[in-house]
Amino acid sequence: MTEPVTALNDDLFNQLKQEPFVLLHTIDADTGSPTSSAISWIYAVDRTTLRFAIDGRSRLSANMSSNENVSVTVFAPGSVQTVYGKAALRSEALEEVPFKLVCFDIEIGHIRDAMFYGARLSTLPAVVKTYDKRAADKLDGQVFAAMKKA
Repeated sequence: MTEPVTALNDDLFNQLKQEPFVLLHTIDADTGSPTSSAISWIYAVDRTTLRFAIDGRSRLSANMSSNENVSVTVFAPGSVQTVYGKAALRSEALEEVPFKLVCFDIEIGHIRDAMFYGARLSTLPAVVKTYDKRAADKLDGQVFAAMKKA
């Protein structure tokens, strides 16, 4: 049996430094069912910690307050990886952001290759923001700056 991977390798670490599109999975606080949501305000603080921001009114926030176990699906060069860990509230409000965002850290427990056997991811998912690009870039800059200060 191989040792579990408990830290981000170079590819994942670099991918998580570039405003990636990921899927955040939580356990619904009311139903106990798994949930999945796309987020992009996430980055690797270091090789064992991820940090992300979400709307403070989000169901995700309630879910993680009820059950700290989460996973994040990362579309990495050539593969899909799932990071499992425990989420902890880092900040109840990010300063200098025009609306209430909360910030969570994920302490990485282990990482698993989630790509099915015999396949390789040929391209990374691409996201196009559908509102004013300048406004989107400004907001992204504010959020990431605030997350780094949290």
